[in-house]
Amino acid sequence: MSQPDATPFDYILAGGTVIDGANTPGQRADVGVRGDRIAAVGDLSASAARRRIDVSGKVVAPGFIDSHTHDDNYLLKHRHMTPKISQGVTTVVTGNCGISLAPLAHASPPAPLDLLDEGGSYRFERFSDYLGALRATPAAVNAACMVGHSTLRAAVMPDLQREATADEVQAMRSLADEALASGAIGISTGAFYPPAARATTEEIIEVCRPLNTHGGIYATHMRDEGEHIVQALEETFRIGRELDVPVVISHHKVMGQPNFGRSAETLPLIEAAMAKQDVSLDAYPYVAGSTMLKQDRVLLAGRTIITWCKPYPELSGRDLDEVAAERGKSKYDVVQELQPAGAIYFMMDEPDVQRILSFGPTMIGSDGLPHDERPHPRLWGTFPRVLGHYSRDLGLFPLETAVWKMTGLTAAKFGLAGRGQVQPGYFADLAVFDPATVADAATFERPTERAAGIHSVYVNGAPVWEDQAFTGQHAGRVLNRSRMT
Repeated sequence: MSQPDATPFDYILAGGTVIDGANTPGQRADVGVRGDRIAAVGDLSASAARRRIDVSGKVVAPGFIDSHTHDDNYLLKHRHMTPKISQGVTTVVTGNCGISLAPLAHASPPAPLDLLDEGGSYRFERFSDYLGALRATPAAVNAACMVGHSTLRAAVMPDLQREATADEVQAMRSLADEALASGAIGISTGAFYPPAARATTEEIIEVCRPLNTHGGIYATHMRDEGEHIVQALEETFRIGRELDVPVVISHHKVMGQPNFGRSAETLPLIEAAMAKQDVSLDAYPYVAGSTMLKQDRVLLAGRTIITWCKPYPELSGRDLDEVAAERGKSKYDVVQELQPAGAIYFMMDEPDVQRILSFGPTMIGSDGLPHDERPHPRLWGTFPRVLGHYSRDLGLFPLETAVWKMTGLTAAKFGLAGRGQVQPGYFADLAVFDPATVADAATFERPTERAAGIHSVYVNGAPVWEDQAFTGQHAGRVLNRSRMT
């Protein structure tokens, strides 16, 4: 606990339980804020403040850091960021799965890059131009941005269905270097997806060489999350070793009924790798995933829901099996005539989800797709679902651990200095919630319902969410990665 000085605080969050984001026991304390920083934590009952906010019975925690998002374009087009601030998120990590909004100027980007598109959004030929736009028109939340390998391929290669030439690798590496020098915190890959499926391990390594120079992070939607997941893990570890950079395994899962239970195999492999190199992972708290509509995925899924469909927009929210039956086709065959489209796939087993979430070093990321007409409920519900359903109701881990998984742990792994803890001197990114009522309300039938129990949210000291509404303050900043993690 710290002692205040005589200067009045801008405001004091008084009477709450501080869970500080360091996985330590919560304790009763007041939190005083001056400007964009936490100035004091302790008994501030005798201190002067311009505003004193009673948060008795509530938890005061660091603002949640969404480790895995596709909010690249949403930050610019929908600066209120209501799906995130309504659940306590104050920072989003963008550019995941090999997909980023820059550096690429393209009228019709290939899938899945179109998951970020909204009316000619691919217009940034340099990553610095994209970051400049974010700084010029800030959103309600902070953004830590990665550059996507698939985006680099689309910017350089006229034909994505082949290996890159030496000249193309060099061109991609130059774009990656510019992005990292401009403020990108790392490079992500998505070799599972068509634009990068033909990329060799060697191509990925060579394109990502600037990571080491700039102290960046390597995040990956691995080449396979099903039958060949062990080989995909080995490739991921090798890339990290070759580059000598930190690795993040994105949305770790084991897909398809034949692979149910294999998290008992993959997690020990990840833990063993962690003992030898810098490896981390994140996960979302659902048995269903969501991405572009693909034939191979509908065969793995027990159920598929269409989230958007450009040729037939009226199918948004429909069950693929029903649509296929109406058209007299198999669900595999009907996929082709619905393109381009997106889908939710029920393809994981709940025991695997719980085992992965319970694994100590697992961070929390939503992986939500904000431009989908009928999005996966994880876009609106991920963080309250972990706090309420998995921590409080199922007791998978203490509330302090749940908060750490989405704050202090994530800030450390992504190198977000001064974020992720309620400590004097840290930035005042704060989430206030009721531990007894916090819960996700978004469902697959009603995916945009706002979470319950979120009292207020502050970004860089500014209130952005109060009384279940956006305050109008666009207080977010573009964050850099610190080498000290």
